[in-house]
Amino acid sequence: MNQKLNKDIFVTTPIYYVNDKPHIGSAYTTLVCDSVSRMLKLMGHNVYFMTGTDEHGQKVEKAALNAGKEPQSFVDEVSQHFRDLVSHMKISPSRFIRTTEPDHIKAAQALWKAIKDNGYIYLGSYDGWYAMRDEAFYAEDELVEGKAPTGAEVEWVSEPSYFFKLSAFQDKLLEHIQNNPDFIQPTSKHNEVVRFIEGGLKDLSISRTTFKWGIPVEEDPKHVMYVWLDALTNYLTVLGYPDKESENFQKFWPNCIHFIGKDILRFHAVYWPAFLMAAGLDVPQHVYAHGWWTNEGQKISKSLGNTIDPIALIDEFGIDAVRYYLLREVPLGNDGNFSKAGLVSRLNSDLANAYGNLVRRITSFIHVHCQGQVPQHSEFSEEELTLFQKGVDLGQKANIFNITHFIDDINQYVHFLNKYVDEMAPWKLKNTNRELMEHILYVALEAIKRITILYLPFIPIAASKVLDALNIDDNHRLYENIDLYLTSGDIIQEIDILFQKKDMT
Repeated sequence: MNQKLNKDIFVTTPIYYVNDKPHIGSAYTTLVCDSVSRMLKLMGHNVYFMTGTDEHGQKVEKAALNAGKEPQSFVDEVSQHFRDLVSHMKISPSRFIRTTEPDHIKAAQALWKAIKDNGYIYLGSYDGWYAMRDEAFYAEDELVEGKAPTGAEVEWVSEPSYFFKLSAFQDKLLEHIQNNPDFIQPTSKHNEVVRFIEGGLKDLSISRTTFKWGIPVEEDPKHVMYVWLDALTNYLTVLGYPDKESENFQKFWPNCIHFIGKDILRFHAVYWPAFLMAAGLDVPQHVYAHGWWTNEGQKISKSLGNTIDPIALIDEFGIDAVRYYLLREVPLGNDGNFSKAGLVSRLNSDLANAYGNLVRRITSFIHVHCQGQVPQHSEFSEEELTLFQKGVDLGQKANIFNITHFIDDINQYVHFLNKYVDEMAPWKLKNTNRELMEHILYVALEAIKRITILYLPFIPIAASKVLDALNIDDNHRLYENIDLYLTSGDIIQEIDILFQKKDMT
């Protein structure tokens, strides 16, 4: 899979809706995208990584009204919560976009014009069911016990509307999906989208007149754009659209991976590629839909009072531990259950004991018995060369769509190294065979370096501390350079305890 990716890659989160504060789901998607971006960079790719906030629509207008605020003031405040979360997670995207920004409004209106100029927008009247919570229109046969399939309340809407000729793209979409079988992932979501398209596509209402908080249709300002046409355009805005000759647009579009929650799959895998085709633009390479989180086995909801504040979680456990747990616990694409006991277990077992303790005892021993210098070594055994080769092999087979399995492989690498150190017991040799002691310590330190480079996308704070202490420069932190050996005699810095163990209270 990774071999098919371009040198320049565009990684996106969905832009998050600002009718409420961030939650564990939005934090998870952002962490996935940040980790994927870091992996890709270590694999030698140029990466443009964006996130941001979706700030228009009837739901936002209503939330602002309920808060007693003007919509712009309301979205300014809530968008800042998402920006604060990104900062709290120690993430630095290439662009944090807001859909109320002037360049986005310009881009959305340009996309509308391109679609209309190509003959795919017409004026009509919409009469049907609309779910404000989902910002989505539903056909009568999609309703379940009078509600949207998502469980959202629906209301009957009757108003003038511009329509997008979605029906004209049924065969084009199916052909594209057939010719690009990894366009929609995982496979279950690929099949879900195909079934939906094969069921027949109806033209889509893409404007509203009963509220005003949105991007106006330029030639008919009584209408505001359907929030999803507005929001999806953000992926073009950040690359410089409508200037298709801009450097970022030329480099990164359509070399794109959209990571999204499964609830917005239809918008990204059906409506979005159809909009792009209608505008004469290329379709992104991949749409990857991940699952939802429950909390201790329960669906997360405000009414149950079991929402998870990601900032509070980070403050309690540290960003590396939270990153590691969320990425390791659930294979990308599956639903997951958050458990505080599970987080504590992963922190204590995988990070504090297996990895952190290994790093601490080897580097501390070197500081005491080797004057803080990378030890000398003799010829490596076949077992030791195999231990080193594990790092090379893992770097070569790193798969951005299977992070959990990749982390498992790294953990196995840690296990093998711990086994080697325990069996060789260098601490027993300090008075009897110093040469062998130093050799074993060199092997352990070199393998720690390789493990740490592999871990870098997932526990970047701790991994960076270790690599900084070993004086590994950025160029040597690439997966392709993982087999560049440490130089005996180089000074290394002392490393504090990387992970504090937690009690489960």
